[in-house]
Amino acid sequence: MAASSPGVDAPVEARPTVAHPPPAGPPSAGLTYDDVARGLLCELASWPGVSRVGFALTEGGGRRLRFTSSDRRLDAALEWCHIDAFDDVPFTTVVRTGEVLMGGREEFEPRWPEFVSRQPEHVRAMAVVPLPGESSPVGGVIVYLDDASRLDADRRDRLPVIAAQAASAVRRVRARGEPDAVPTPVRRGDAHEHTDDPGRLVIDDDPRSAGLARRFLRDRLRVAGIDDDTVDTAELCLSELVTNAILHGGGHTEVRVALSDELTVSVRDQGGPQSGPTAPDADEDPLRVHGRGLQLVEVLASSWGSRRDPSGTTVWFILDVGVAAG
Repeated sequence: MAASSPGVDAPVEARPTVAHPPPAGPPSAGLTYDDVARGLLCELASWPGVSRVGFALTEGGGRRLRFTSSDRRLDAALEWCHIDAFDDVPFTTVVRTGEVLMGGREEFEPRWPEFVSRQPEHVRAMAVVPLPGESSPVGGVIVYLDDASRLDADRRDRLPVIAAQAASAVRRVRARGEPDAVPTPVRRGDAHEHTDDPGRLVIDDDPRSAGLARRFLRDRLRVAGIDDDTVDTAELCLSELVTNAILHGGGHTEVRVALSDELTVSVRDQGGPQSGPTAPDADEDPLRVHGRGLQLVEVLASSWGSRRDPSGTTVWFILDVGVAAG
């Protein structure tokens, strides 16, 4: 670790953030680690009341974190440093355990008094969120704020979604064989955070993932000005499809959202052991086990359907779109 590189517990400095979004290009193609980290830091640092954002990825089998932050120069090569993953600070705790920590300064002080004492007085709240992995977090994000009121319900919902998008991108970048995993950038656009594919979210096959998928969908639809009834209906249908995917899946579930004159949502699982070598069309109802929930989707959606292939099952639904008044 370079001595000149402040780590996650370094005091927040009043330095300007230069927001340079990463270059456009095909999904996960042509981006450097600096590009993707820069996009994430610029997005979160642009939120009102945020004084600093830190971002890290696990390295060395989880023994250390590769860390950078928004108070370093973002218009040039980023400065990175290494942090011992077993240091007793909120960020490393979140990355080790997967615990989400959000609250005022006084809520962090009893557990990490030394860490809190090093923060300037204008840091009144923090949010620390892991990048979820298949078995353990692959990194994390820490956001420093000037007031605990900045951590409203909307931000508490959005931060885990952003982290999940970053984590899914980490898996894609690692799959390309990159030596160090860095998430695909989250960039500013239409007042909504997005990765290289803003309508795509990859989640682990965990019962808690249904809530994450609902928040991801709700965030996109409300930013687009979709009325509450449509949002509620879409969330209910998506919850049923994600639950099915988790029951039948074999690792990760992919959610895609497309919005035009109508809303199309699809959920794809990777197939489980029960799928085996079954021919794609051998079962007329590949989702028979959770039929009652899918009957609800059939009633609520304008149309819906499913498709099985040797690598998994895709289920989709379409809703007519209503626009919120005002």
